Amino acid sequence: MSGYKFDIFISYSRYGSVQKWLLNHFLRKLKECLADQIAPAPKVYVDREMPRGVHWSSSLKHALRYSKIMLQLLTPHYFESPWCMAEWRSMQEREKMLGLASLSLPQGLIYPILYSDSENFPLDGRMISWVDFKEFAHPDPPFQTTGMFVDFHREVTKLATDLVQLLKQVPEWQPDWPIVEEPKPVLIPPPPIPRFGE
Repeated sequence: MSGYKFDIFISYSRYGSVQKWLLNHFLRKLKECLADQIAPAPKVYVDREMPRGVHWSSSLKHALRYSKIMLQLLTPHYFESPWCMAEWRSMQEREKMLGLASLSLPQGLIYPILYSDSENFPLDGRMISWVDFKEFAHPDPPFQTTGMFVDFHREVTKLATDLVQLLKQVPEWQPDWPIVEEPKPVLIPPPPIPRFGE
């Protein structure tokens, strides 16, 4: 579809082990499994692959606006990150604009994966219907030599199948896709310093 530059935008927090897991295992396996499902292989956007010298905030917004769907990697820190929240809210606003993820059209454009926890998520985070990858949340390279990595491959293959089906249903690109700005920190003025004799 003209206008789109990426098929999948991966949204994740850099805190904890999820970034290491994404770069050591998940991203490569996802790309392989997507390529096994459809040609040409879907283009996946991850902020780690950004060219040098690019303005980070502008590049993220641009990539999100030009991506068909969002893949969320959910951790407790995801919901604490203003960047992740802005990415998530932006895609939710697009769904609202299109009438998706609603009672009449339940399918949305956000595909959540649970990486860790969930007990400490905020209420709206616990309401998400995710695919549970917690048992495969082993970030270090030796994971690839275990028998569990075969099961991981099988689960990523199922995930890739779902994503390909979702990508086929994405509406035409629109230049006015909403972008929710990352919230600016609230600066509280410091209390006045008490003076002796007052």
